[in-house]
Amino acid sequence: MSDNASSMSPSITAMIRLDHMHVLSASHRYHASTPWWRKRAIVNNVCAALEIHAQLEEEIFYPALARALGDDETLAKSRPEHDEMRATIEKLRSMGPENAAYDGLFQQLIRNVVHHVADEETILLPDAERVLKHELHSLGAAMTRRRMELLGERPMEIALNNAGTFPLATALLGLSLVLALRYGLPGSRRALRAGRRT
Repeated sequence: MSDNASSMSPSITAMIRLDHMHVLSASHRYHASTPWWRKRAIVNNVCAALEIHAQLEEEIFYPALARALGDDETLAKSRPEHDEMRATIEKLRSMGPENAAYDGLFQQLIRNVVHHVADEETILLPDAERVLKHELHSLGAAMTRRRMELLGERPMEIALNNAGTFPLATALLGLSLVLALRYGLPGSRRALRAGRRT
């Protein structure tokens, strides 16, 4: 990617914050009274997002930060926290929403994520913005490329879980797409007919 394209990419710290926001907003849709199929979609959505996020941080963000900071206590405990999160995800995947422990285990995962996010957003991200300020956009571009590769490994699973987690937003997006295809995009029948009249 060219330097110009990299400078147009979101910074890696902005992307990490967006990942955090996605996971936390998805988790807020989970309630004990939520139907089982939606619980499963929310949990699968959150788990996939966390796995991809952790892999991106471990491959791109943490090495760059370690190079710039050297030994750092918060950075050193980040990978073990990811490992603990992965172990909880494995337990969730081995059971279903009908299991009495499912709700509590998901809430435990989210509590651990909130603690991890707090450390990253109050310590690691500000440190990165200070010591990696000239690399933030190129690291963001690298993260975007790698994210696309990881998402491409399971697109249908991710799309279905997003639809189950955010059904209203998915419906509105689908409706917008249909309307854009029907009425707004050049090449649609209506646009073609309008063009013939002029």
